[in-house]
Amino acid sequence: MHLQRGAVRLRGVTTQLSLSLDLARRIELAEAQAAVACAETSDGTPVDGRAVMSIAGGFAVYCGPNSPITQAVGLGLSGPVSEQEFERLEQFYRSRQEPVRVEICPLADVSLIEQFGGNGYRVTEFSNVMARSLADWNDCRDQSAVEDVVIEKVGEKQMEIWTLTVAQGFSDNFPVTQEILNVMKTFGSGPAVTCFLARIGGEIAGGATLSMRDGVAGLFGASTLPAFRRRGVQTALLRERLNRAASAGCDLAACLTRPASGSQRNVIRENFTVLYTRVKFERAWS
Repeated sequence: MHLQRGAVRLRGVTTQLSLSLDLARRIELAEAQAAVACAETSDGTPVDGRAVMSIAGGFAVYCGPNSPITQAVGLGLSGPVSEQEFERLEQFYRSRQEPVRVEICPLADVSLIEQFGGNGYRVTEFSNVMARSLADWNDCRDQSAVEDVVIEKVGEKQMEIWTLTVAQGFSDNFPVTQEILNVMKTFGSGPAVTCFLARIGGEIAGGATLSMRDGVAGLFGASTLPAFRRRGVQTALLRERLNRAASAGCDLAACLTRPASGSQRNVIRENFTVLYTRVKFERAWS
């Protein structure tokens, strides 16, 4: 796929999403299942000390110490969370000597928020869940004109270079360690996940992933190498993944961004909106 630089023109009217408990649950569980796939083999067997626990309507996942996938997602969207369930959640991480980290949708049951307040948790992060309908994707886009970028689907033999590329693109935020490389490779190799590389002039410029579950296209892991930033790489990767998702029958696309970040501005140009803001609660063990 070749894209050339220029103004982006959108035609037609994008279907507006209205936040509901069902929609939030669908998005949260699609992401949770992607994390679960990093910790289990295809038959549901945990891998190499990793672990998964179904809890409070969502999942607690452990993929190693300090892994970005080691956290709980989707909790509290199926009703009240009891003290017993919350204790199970804490024990799951405490038994592995890992802090408890839980990403919470604002529609989670208030009983879960009360558990955080009564057990010494602190807020450590905010992230925006960006989403758009794909029902009219083919009617409201005009791709003629962004930077000259070639997007290619990653095969098994390219997984090592994809993993290193994406990790290096994120190295502004955290160092590239073998542990991070292992986690990214595991995520990129998971079921229902497709990886992409971007090239400019034949040189690798960035990479990204597409996860498709329950009709939800999850857009994760997009990063650009420093030398190729501000040249349309993210836009090209985004559009290619949306094309693939729409062609596969997904009706919804979602991704996470830091508030007011460059990533958020990129997806807003493709008619994504802030559907809701997540809060991460965390408790470390003394």
